[in-house]
Amino acid sequence: MNQIKKLLIIGFVWPEPNSSAAGGRMMQLISVFIANGYQITFASPALDSEFMVDLSEFGVEKKSIELNSSTFDDFIIELNPDVVLFDRFMIEEQFGWRVTENCPKAIRLLDTEDLHCLRTARQKAFKENRVFQLTDLLSEEVAKREIASILRCDFSLMISQFEMDLLKDVFKISSSLLFYLPFLVDKMNEERLDELPSFEDRKHFIFIGNFLHEPNWNTVQYLKESIWPLVKKDFPEAVLEVYGAYPSQKVLQLHQPKNGFFIMGRAVDANEVVKKARVVLAPIRFGAGLKGKLLEAMQCGTPSVTTTIGAEAMSGDLNWNGFIEDDPQEFAKKAIALYQDENLWKQSQKNGIVIINECYQKNNYADELMMKVNSLLMNSDEHRLHNFMGNLLQHHGYRSTMYMSKWIEAKNKN
Repeated sequence: MNQIKKLLIIGFVWPEPNSSAAGGRMMQLISVFIANGYQITFASPALDSEFMVDLSEFGVEKKSIELNSSTFDDFIIELNPDVVLFDRFMIEEQFGWRVTENCPKAIRLLDTEDLHCLRTARQKAFKENRVFQLTDLLSEEVAKREIASILRCDFSLMISQFEMDLLKDVFKISSSLLFYLPFLVDKMNEERLDELPSFEDRKHFIFIGNFLHEPNWNTVQYLKESIWPLVKKDFPEAVLEVYGAYPSQKVLQLHQPKNGFFIMGRAVDANEVVKKARVVLAPIRFGAGLKGKLLEAMQCGTPSVTTTIGAEAMSGDLNWNGFIEDDPQEFAKKAIALYQDENLWKQSQKNGIVIINECYQKNNYADELMMKVNSLLMNSDEHRLHNFMGNLLQHHGYRSTMYMSKWIEAKNKN
């Protein structure tokens, strides 16, 4: 009889699938491991939140842990997981050395969510009003930390093919340490469109995104200041509804009903509000990873207008479910055309279904992921032997992290 395998996920935050794409992705990962018979414990040093998912409903044990505390050592020794998944590189920095020290045989996986150093470098270039260059990454402080974390792990889950290529070409990361895993969704057919609200039954433009995420806040600013005046000029009756979790006062101050610009706050059900909208607007100017809001739009049969950054790595060579446009004047024109032209709108809907089925099929990736994990469980020593840079960073990098953590723990006790 096969022994049940144990997965420990150490989360940066508790999953909030209704608040962010990152929360939705985490639940997709959990579902894959559950389907393969894993016993899952989700641990996090984060405080509980009002909108966190009830993990017990999925058969996942919830465990609160402390930063810089040897209580984690006792916990992981007792749990003795087969696989440990770090949610973002910051969590690997905090807990990776403890996992290695107490459960050296455990397979260590990193879910990058998106490449933080890419997002940070693009944001910096944007604020300095210059064009981002890939060489910007080489001097980025976050890059040094994130790449070190990737090297220390047995392999990292990469949501974007663009970021996979970047890691291999710019940072010379071995492909054996990377695994492409986009969003994982079910197949969708054109008959599904008949079950969704029709062109006539939908109204308004919409933007949706978690406001704790800086690219989303910047997008709303850009919409308000540059895009929306151009839309209203040629389409005076247009209305834009902006939804998002955790809106701050600076977001709420943009609410301007007289100008058709509505800050709606958190959506109780994101799918429902996107289904009722006619067009998603997402003029994203910096960021990384894949944009969950745009995949969600496709699933809801809602065409979108976005930028090159917004659509990056999302559709391969397939036609977008709407338009990709970086010039604000053209962005506004395309948004109006998509809103008003029913034939164009319906064709864009169909494009979205093709993208979903070609690029995000759960069955195309989940089995391969488990094959990779199972192979590592049997051959981890050989795999690690060929990752010399990772071993080097394990030896030196973890020492500094370990002693800093122990110093903080001792200081806290005093």
